[in-house]
Amino acid sequence: MANHLPTVGVEEEYFLVDASHRAVVAAASRVLPRVKPVAGDLVTGEASQYQVEGKTPPCGTLSELRHGLRRVRRVVAAAAADEGLRLVASATPLLGMRAPVPLNPDPHYRAQVETFRSLYDTFAFCALHVHVQVPDREHAVRVGNHLRPWLPTLVAMAANSPFWEERDSGYCSWRTLGTARWPVAGPPPYFSSAAHYDALAASLQAAGATHGERSLYWDVRPCAHLPTVEIRAMDVTTSVEEAAVFAVLVRALVVQALERVRRGDPGPAVDGSLLRAAYWRCARDGLSGHSLDPRTGRLVPTLHRLRQLLAYARPTLAEQGELPQVTAVLRQLVAHGGDAGRQRAAHARTGSLLGVVDDLADRTAAGPAPGEGPHRVDRRRATRPLGERRPDPGLGVPE
Repeated sequence: MANHLPTVGVEEEYFLVDASHRAVVAAASRVLPRVKPVAGDLVTGEASQYQVEGKTPPCGTLSELRHGLRRVRRVVAAAAADEGLRLVASATPLLGMRAPVPLNPDPHYRAQVETFRSLYDTFAFCALHVHVQVPDREHAVRVGNHLRPWLPTLVAMAANSPFWEERDSGYCSWRTLGTARWPVAGPPPYFSSAAHYDALAASLQAAGATHGERSLYWDVRPCAHLPTVEIRAMDVTTSVEEAAVFAVLVRALVVQALERVRRGDPGPAVDGSLLRAAYWRCARDGLSGHSLDPRTGRLVPTLHRLRQLLAYARPTLAEQGELPQVTAVLRQLVAHGGDAGRQRAAHARTGSLLGVVDDLADRTAAGPAPGEGPHRVDRRRATRPLGERRPDPGLGVPE
């Protein structure tokens, strides 16, 4: 790890919506069999039948991430289109959700419902999860201590869920509020070691508050089946470019944290109550408001915290040549008020949530190549096995 940049991978969740009525549709069981021969395990089900999840392989560069995300979105969009559906990358459903939501029949979710009961009635949220390679579980836990102060800023940066139950919630990231109801969710505690993490996880499982590591929904956690630290604080983002940039930005935060861990720095033990308050404020106001700095307890402009985050990540981004692209995307986000601002602008422009769904679906489409319209899918790309690594002339992916 000291001699190379860690790989990074992305998991992102999407809603399936009816192309005519724009309401979410419980169609995962119809779409997934169409995707499986092409995507294999890179596209899977999620908690509700309204959703599917796409994944990239481990990637080394920003271009590889773009390529992987475009490919998986194209494949899922093609399969959805065959069922009269479109793909929408929003962190909450806009139209048609009914409680209780239709759940994935996976035994894992059935067991969870027995424990968490009506918490699952409205559990339909789409997130962006970033996995970054780390040497071992000990490093993953200690890296989490260093990431905790930055998590509220990630919430604000990626906020993409202003609408809930077919009205404006008044929040930029309602998903953050919706998932906070779980007994183990949101910002993780401060851990002195991996042994401390495992002991607390065991106590929570013994109390019935979790069903093993899969239901430890902290926003930073060591992955149970991969040598990675997983960062889960962000709403799914509508744009491929922004999803890829968010992933390399998170990787840069992890690289800087790893360096501090190697020097013996245990990380700032920020107060958990301040951290939760900072989450709430960033979920409400997004990039345009103020944020509680959990290290100082002071209210500061969220843009100030975003600049601090970028300064923290800058050495790694600059070394990899990613700083100009990351900076350009962040400037664009600020100018538009992020994805939440774009959703509200689409609603103001079109006068209805139907228009917001159309705008989201167009922007979720994997960035059409020259000559492609927003609704057209290149079937040759969409049916090529995702494990097959070929360069995309428009993305600069190396052989």
